[in-house]
Amino acid sequence: MSNLRKCLLLFTVFLLCLVNTSTIRAEYWQEIIVKAKGQTVYFNGWGGSDVINEYIRWAGHQVKERYGITVKHVKVTDIGDVVSRILAEKSGGRTSGGSVDLMWINGENFHAMKKNGLLLEPYTQHLPNYRLVDTENKPSTLYDFTVPVDHQEMPWGMAQLVFLYDTDVVEKSPSSMADLLTFARKHQGRFTYPAPPDFYGTTFLKQALIELTTNRNHLYQKFDSAKFDEVTAPLWHFLDELHPNLWRSGRAHPKSAPEMKRLLSDREIFISLSFNPAEASNAIATGELQESIRTYVHDKGTIGNTHFVAIPFNSKAREGAMVFADFLLSPEAQARKSDPGIWGDPTVLSTSKLSPEDRQLFEQVPLGIATLSPEALGTVILEPHASWVDALEKEWVRRYSR
Repeated sequence: MSNLRKCLLLFTVFLLCLVNTSTIRAEYWQEIIVKAKGQTVYFNGWGGSDVINEYIRWAGHQVKERYGITVKHVKVTDIGDVVSRILAEKSGGRTSGGSVDLMWINGENFHAMKKNGLLLEPYTQHLPNYRLVDTENKPSTLYDFTVPVDHQEMPWGMAQLVFLYDTDVVEKSPSSMADLLTFARKHQGRFTYPAPPDFYGTTFLKQALIELTTNRNHLYQKFDSAKFDEVTAPLWHFLDELHPNLWRSGRAHPKSAPEMKRLLSDREIFISLSFNPAEASNAIATGELQESIRTYVHDKGTIGNTHFVAIPFNSKAREGAMVFADFLLSPEAQARKSDPGIWGDPTVLSTSKLSPEDRQLFEQVPLGIATLSPEALGTVILEPHASWVDALEKEWVRRYSR
């Protein structure tokens, strides 16, 4: 047999394998859709935002109409409580028929679930829309706080720490944590942050630590108690200087991001923070914030990550959860989610992987009056290893909790 004929034969076999693989995947997914019909998916996720809650209602309505799946949004304040409940179910022998079918999760909560075997076996590679995820340019879709995702949670949206400020009363926004301290001293009582372990409070700690420490590399490795004092000393020195200049002289802290937003709206504080680059535009559109609010980031970058949805190991509606997750990843749902008039949550998809029609969905999304462009958002700093979070929060409570 000539070399040319051998090459043609091998190429034909390769094409047949591709066709068979595609057929198998299509048949598998069709089976999932059939099993999902009639299931009720209990989706546990943060319920503190009206615009996000409305988006989830819309998505639930879509899968109800298209696939016969009912989505119940179980609104929670702290997803860590949900993790504890699933762990208790496993400890009690409830290996099926669990109370949670899908959950909004990332960071230390994902780390805890993976460590304790509370997640469904790898599944995201089977979702038809997963092939559109920008895993090449968004490495945080593959690593959650440096912990490999291993297809056990599905990337849902991007996030980055931004600061919101009132241009009517702030002439020049700070460009670093050192600048923020100078601002706080000049405008006493006009800045604050939520008390850890609130997500935003802990994020503020991590941002300050990354900026101030001289041992940043240690933060991207598993927590080392022997290095803790050395690595974190600049953070506690900074906070000791900052707290007397905070809202209520640092004797009290807001409990949540919505409370921070209210304080900014009432001009009790002049600078707030968010993990959604479109938060200010959204709040202006809904009347929650005045039109003088704008957004800024620090010159050397701010923390950014991906948030995910995951299916617990004992989900009673895993097929319905998979179909709902795949819809959340669709270009239609992702483009709608990125609209600042809807939510403003950045997409995890690669627009270069989309069809011209789907790409146009994103091209039509308005940026928002107070939303920074991707270029203006600057450098994204990766999250520290999840194992550092517990020690940081406990030390903060020991030092500053009243």
